Amino acid sequence: MKDISLKEFCKDLDLEVLCDGGNENIHLTSSSINRPGLQLYGFYKHFDSDRVQIIGKVENSYLKHLSYEERREKVEKLFTYTFPCLIICWDLEVDDFYMEMAQKYNKVVLRSRRETSKIINKVINYLDAYLAPMISIHGVLVEVFGVGMLITGSSGVGKSETALELIKRGHRLITDDVVEIKKIGDGLNGTSPDILRQYMEIRGIGIIDIRTLYGIGAVKDAMQIDMNAHLEKWDPEKYYDRLGVDEEYLNILGIDVPKVVIPVTTGRNLAIILETAARNNRLKYMGINSAKEFCDRIMINNEKKENKGNDE
Repeated sequence: MKDISLKEFCKDLDLEVLCDGGNENIHLTSSSINRPGLQLYGFYKHFDSDRVQIIGKVENSYLKHLSYEERREKVEKLFTYTFPCLIICWDLEVDDFYMEMAQKYNKVVLRSRRETSKIINKVINYLDAYLAPMISIHGVLVEVFGVGMLITGSSGVGKSETALELIKRGHRLITDDVVEIKKIGDGLNGTSPDILRQYMEIRGIGIIDIRTLYGIGAVKDAMQIDMNAHLEKWDPEKYYDRLGVDEEYLNILGIDVPKVVIPVTTGRNLAIILETAARNNRLKYMGINSAKEFCDRIMINNEKKENKGNDE
């Protein structure tokens, strides 16, 4: 289970630490949040102990309508329950009993200058990215016409050389050799390990710096993975789909990514083929399937011929 240090969490989200609860690490396992309005009113059934608690103007206004003793009692009851941390928004003034109860029950209390809705969005997005399931895959990730293309294949098949030609043609490199993939929501986000960022290995030349050679516009930090282009050496005994009607997928972290298998042989311009594959993938996303339309046209043409023969 990942640990998020309080210092890092507060720095990234610009949060003020009012009480650290005596914890060096905040143990967060969920990106969901809770606004404890019902709990402050007294309803604790189905209270999720793994959610970040956020108090905004609504919760604060409710408490301000109560007497000092009632407010103190309700906040103490909330603090007796388990939760990773509590964030107070709008830079609201905090009653002294918050600190008293935080120290008594070892709770983390933070404060933000942002309004409630904005801090909720930032916390959810931050934790979604931090807690996302992640794997590493051997391959190259490039952006081609806005499509995140994961190029895979056996060692020496030409993944890096093909990616280099794509970069030369104006596309962008995200990572070479190792692709770190996170599942965020319903999508896959690919990035590079820090040590490999902007570098490529080309056999016969060695390590090259893409940003220095081709400019800052030739590299990108992260990209959603939209499709997989798998390169493999041409096998004359293997059947390759010539129409493109067979749908193949690569399953990564439970998400199916559209896959095309590109046979590699002498004389094939792989960069142009992958550019075409990226454009075709965008068309499919827009509901235009050229292979299906072509097959439908053939069927209609055959039906016309059959009907004409029957008429004769």
